Amino acid sequence: MLKNENRVFEIRSDAEFRELSLELFHEQYHSNIIYKSWVDALAVIPGEVKSIEAIPFLPIEFFKSSEVVSSPMHAGSIRFTSSSTTSQTPATHIVNAVHLYEEAFLKGFQRFYGNLGDYCVLALLPNYLQRTGSSLVYMCDRLIRESGHPDSGFFLDQLEELELRIESLKKSGQKVLLIGVSYALMDLSDRGIELNENFIVMETGGMKGRRKELLKSELHAYLRKGFKIDRIHSEYGMTELLSQAYSEGDGLFRTPPWMKFITREIDDPLQMRNDSRTGGINVIDLANSHSCCFIATKDLGRLHSDGSLELMGRYTDSDVRGCNLMLDGIG
Repeated sequence: MLKNENRVFEIRSDAEFRELSLELFHEQYHSNIIYKSWVDALAVIPGEVKSIEAIPFLPIEFFKSSEVVSSPMHAGSIRFTSSSTTSQTPATHIVNAVHLYEEAFLKGFQRFYGNLGDYCVLALLPNYLQRTGSSLVYMCDRLIRESGHPDSGFFLDQLEELELRIESLKKSGQKVLLIGVSYALMDLSDRGIELNENFIVMETGGMKGRRKELLKSELHAYLRKGFKIDRIHSEYGMTELLSQAYSEGDGLFRTPPWMKFITREIDDPLQMRNDSRTGGINVIDLANSHSCCFIATKDLGRLHSDGSLELMGRYTDSDVRGCNLMLDGIG
């Protein structure tokens, strides 16, 4: 682990990002048993890895079957689990440095949206509130407390109460962050609530079988029409990561300096792309220094020249069959 963990949040250049990425790769190769096994299975020689493009990315599926850690668990460790249906195995992320998670989401939010104390935070996360171990609920709880606004809070299915609170906030001119899962925001927009320029509506994804799955563009068009606003923001995060990327309404996700997207060939998980065609999404999250910083997700996207990411969808089970055969050999 890094002697000075704050270095992650002090990155000022691509050169610093690359230097720290390579340092953490070598540290996690030695400290993370699961990651070492994966690197060895690929016959990658750590001493020959000289660029971030050459760093092996751990398939996200490992979080469903293994304890992916680079430091010992202790009394303050937290287990975050992903949402899943009864037929799915949830992912588990053991977070041994909760302070890094908090610093990542607080600094990340501030970088894109400014001081939390300027906002009232309304979190519409019904399915997440009905289970334990949600990293999204943990994050939103801290955002609510940091806002310090008396009307900030969580909402399960109290849409009438939420509607009244929104109307009151509209009259006050208060800046509001309304963050929620896709289907819950759609349910709220169906009530004919008209928002104004003081509201940021941020969807975090997730129909959870409650609504028909939609493309991001279709979802955003639905919510813009329902709420009568010009743009819908998005948060890109997941149980297995500690940092978040944000889209401020243009459909392109941008990262804080300690996080980076890389795309890979769709049918060859070990071959990185260097263009803007659709590929599998790999994420470097340097805040994840106590777990694994290099994650190969099951999302598909296009990487733009400025480093921003356009989400295009997800792999099907058949798309990742070859990768799963490799996983079975290690698991």
